[in-house]
Amino acid sequence: MTTLQTSDRATETPTKNELVQRARDLGPLLADNAAKGESDGRVAQESIDALTEAGLFKLAVPKRYGGYETNMRTLMEVTAAIGEADGGTAWVATILNGTAWLTGLFSQRAQDDVFGSDPDARVCGVITPSSQATKVDGGYRVSGRWFFASGSSHATWAVVAIPVTNAEGETVDGGMALVPATDYRIEKTWYVAGMKSTGSNCIVVEDVFVPDHRVMSVSQAIQGTYATEYTDETMYRSSFVPFLTLNMVGPQLGMGRAALRMVTEKASKKSIAYTHFDTQADSVAFQLAIAKAATKLDTAMLHAYRGADDVDNAAADGAYLDYTTRARVRADTGKAVETVVEAINDLLFASGAGSFAENNALQRIWRDSSTGARHAHVIPDIGYEVYGKALLGVDNTVTDLV
Repeated sequence: MTTLQTSDRATETPTKNELVQRARDLGPLLADNAAKGESDGRVAQESIDALTEAGLFKLAVPKRYGGYETNMRTLMEVTAAIGEADGGTAWVATILNGTAWLTGLFSQRAQDDVFGSDPDARVCGVITPSSQATKVDGGYRVSGRWFFASGSSHATWAVVAIPVTNAEGETVDGGMALVPATDYRIEKTWYVAGMKSTGSNCIVVEDVFVPDHRVMSVSQAIQGTYATEYTDETMYRSSFVPFLTLNMVGPQLGMGRAALRMVTEKASKKSIAYTHFDTQADSVAFQLAIAKAATKLDTAMLHAYRGADDVDNAAADGAYLDYTTRARVRADTGKAVETVVEAINDLLFASGAGSFAENNALQRIWRDSSTGARHAHVIPDIGYEVYGKALLGVDNTVTDLV
């Protein structure tokens, strides 16, 4: 494959504020397409095209391929801005950017396969192992089914988890494999109450050859050893699990802000049924509910931003976060998501039963946030247990993903 030189690929990176503003500028379009995304089971193509044109799928693509190569904080703030318009669209943008970052950890040869001829390539991914891999000369024969691959209908590649086996068929490690869309099919399995537009369907691979250079060790990645030769690229020195888990918080922050805005905007026009209040804004109980929800959203933001800044600062310093800090970031992630869900619930209680009308965007925010919050990487109690064990010096018997 012919590839351009680094100097030919480099591009000037917009500032974080410029990228956030691009996301906000697309807000009306993304919001208008939200219902269509739900009914179609995938983000509307018009929205995907607009995000592509705005460069919002380039946030984690190396500059060598014309990407922006930003950082965790920028990715979080941009996807939060998208989430203020539509949670499902924000989730897809989050996952496709996060998996572009994963691709940037692979060897240059693998990155060239993905971005070399198509700098606008989009990568989805599932790193839960549910496959078989047989070692053959030069690579692996892989078969498997991976649930649930958000944004897979808009992707041209996928990162999937495989067992790394030796010639005797023994599993010696866990791996991540890059597979082009031409080598897999998508089976529609995503029938859910929320995040419907994410199209988080099943990727199916049947006896496909994956060359060695497109396989990377998960165990080494967890410890901060990546396959990329470009160790001077700050973004791709970010701590593995903290980056992947925090990446999912941005849409939640945006959905929380959207819910707060919608409820407060109606407060001066909407009465409280079966009370003497002409408007919700006149009620002290309502005022307290709004203040508590807003404060919870601030709490979520502060936990999320602290974690993002820790990831970014360590990467800038060429350091890998220590184990206890990585464990705390998992707890921060769970706390942020948990607190957003609580705030949205509080807001819908305050707003009233009309929030659940099918033509009210609040009910979609409630469903999308609640569904996204159940992703295994962000479950609060798992993060709390991992962090608690780290603080107490107790062996982690919960998960390797720290």
